[in-house]
Amino acid sequence: MRNRYYLIPVFLITCLMSQAQTMDLEAYNPESTLVVPENPVSRAKFPFIDIHSHHFRMPEMDLSTLVRPMDEMNMAVMVNLSGRSGDNLKQAMENVKANYPNRFVVFANVDFSGVGEPGWGEQAAAQLAADVENGASGLKIYKSLGLRNVDVNGNRIAVDDPRLDPIWAMCATLNIPVLIHSADPKSFWDPMDANNERWLELKLRPRRKRSDTDPAPWQQIIDEQHRMFKKHPNTRFINAHMGWYANDLDKLATFLDDMPNMYVGIGAIIAELGRQPKQARAFFIRYQDRILFGKDAWNPDEYPTYFRVLETADEYFPYYKKYHAFWAMYGLDLPDEVLRKVYYANALKLLPNVDRSLFPTD
Repeated sequence: MRNRYYLIPVFLITCLMSQAQTMDLEAYNPESTLVVPENPVSRAKFPFIDIHSHHFRMPEMDLSTLVRPMDEMNMAVMVNLSGRSGDNLKQAMENVKANYPNRFVVFANVDFSGVGEPGWGEQAAAQLAADVENGASGLKIYKSLGLRNVDVNGNRIAVDDPRLDPIWAMCATLNIPVLIHSADPKSFWDPMDANNERWLELKLRPRRKRSDTDPAPWQQIIDEQHRMFKKHPNTRFINAHMGWYANDLDKLATFLDDMPNMYVGIGAIIAELGRQPKQARAFFIRYQDRILFGKDAWNPDEYPTYFRVLETADEYFPYYKKYHAFWAMYGLDLPDEVLRKVYYANALKLLPNVDRSLFPTD
């Protein structure tokens, strides 16, 4: 009997060892043994404008729950891209004006469900003008345009569909920027095999996988966006996520040179910039007048990684999402002149209705 009970812990140890040797890849997350100087940054060096945030409940939410973490991290102004339109946008602006009139900027959105109906483009442009009259400071276009939006006949709406031209023309007339997200990382279209560096992300988030027929080739969607930018040179476009070219900055440079009305936001691609510090630093210095700070998903705990990449010369520190990027980050150590532009000065050039007194004047 004694021997029987003695075997139980041996059996458990054997099971544990077996589990450790067959651990799933997504569970493997070793701590680095590298010892290097660490300079974490919890608060941005300069007050900044977050050009890319989403808060669908802004009409009724307690804005103080946003302002407290904003103050802690030195965020002077948040741009809520999810203002919707009509009454929703009015209510969001009423909440802002009644509580924190100088801390929030709201962008309008377009409902593409009626594309193909007679006069739809003109009606959508008129609604946008009304939304701007009610306080909207820009237009946000979601990635659903080019991916999921269909016209009244059930056909995919291309990003450069001429039926949308009245909207882009109205933005030029109103002198408001368009922040647009088209497609997703190209790796989502690539084969999901051992050569795809986003394999783990796609395994954990399988709905992100795309193909040339779901709904169209990646390059086709990107080309549609760029044709639209060129067709409307008087409209200023902020290309979200650096247009998914943060992993090829030389190529992105050619686009910026070719399209002077295009700016880029750094939301959700800091992991790309942080693994190429020399190349990224040179790019930021060269295009310092065309880059805007943005985070995308609202999670205050994640902002310090952005600050650390932009402001420090730290080496080999972790990104906050293992499934998104399993590589380490390095700091760009940007000059103050460049930081000021990325953090707030470039956004001030594009955004109406921002309280300039919140920012340094020198």
